[in-house]
Amino acid sequence: MKNSHEHYYVPSQSAWPIVATFALFFMAFGGGLLINYGSPLLLTAGVGLMAYIFYGWFSKVVEESHDGLYSVQMDNSFRLGMAWFIFSEVMFFAAFFGALFYIRTLAMPWLNGEGDHAMTHELLWPNFIGEWPLLNTPAATSSVPSGLPDPFHLPLINTVLLMLSSVTLTIAHHALKDNDRVKTIRWMAITLVLGVAFLIVQGIEYYEAYAHLGLTLESGIYGSTFFMLTGFHGIHVTLGSIILLVILMRLLKGHFSPDKHFGFEASAWYWHFVDVVWLGLFIFVYIV
Repeated sequence: MKNSHEHYYVPSQSAWPIVATFALFFMAFGGGLLINYGSPLLLTAGVGLMAYIFYGWFSKVVEESHDGLYSVQMDNSFRLGMAWFIFSEVMFFAAFFGALFYIRTLAMPWLNGEGDHAMTHELLWPNFIGEWPLLNTPAATSSVPSGLPDPFHLPLINTVLLMLSSVTLTIAHHALKDNDRVKTIRWMAITLVLGVAFLIVQGIEYYEAYAHLGLTLESGIYGSTFFMLTGFHGIHVTLGSIILLVILMRLLKGHFSPDKHFGFEASAWYWHFVDVVWLGLFIFVYIV
């Protein structure tokens, strides 16, 4: 439908924002209850409500788009919003990578007595040996792993899976631009399968780390940074896979056209971002 709205579209009043506020409150408060008291009910309710909001709110946006209510200016707003969202995600992971680099380049040498910190080493950690990965920490409560994940086994498989998924997603994007819907759907489905395969392999890796290597969140600073970085990345892959599934379902319903498919592009931006983050993880967490 030809867009008849030359000016910025202002939607009618909606209850979705206030409902989302309650969902976020339930998730935050429920997360605290889960950590302190082991009760997952409120957190589960918050997550369920948020999933309902996503479905209802985005369905409304899709309807408005199909009704021709969005102008070029609105399209630019969507693009800027997605760009800033991905930037916020970049800064999110930058904080965890920054913590990793701080520990390795500053904290460990200080505790090892380098520079002007010899007295700190003698008084606090006389038996500390600053080497990475730091497994045998001075804290008596820390569990000492018997080994580390082999970076050239499951992590390498996952790296190949994600890199291939970026290729298949790009092929699907070009097919959509060429108006080849069958090819687009086929390669989009392959991308989704690769994403799910990544999650399965990571689940196997976590099981091996806990059950066979003794590497847990309580394994000192290495265990903490390892699971925080890879775990949050796994959550992002899960969200990305859900997004890809939604886009695939929309493709099957006949949505998107060669010149109007920002929803597809936004999902591709997010997925490529997730792939780049994994490359950083593979290099700095597993190899270096």
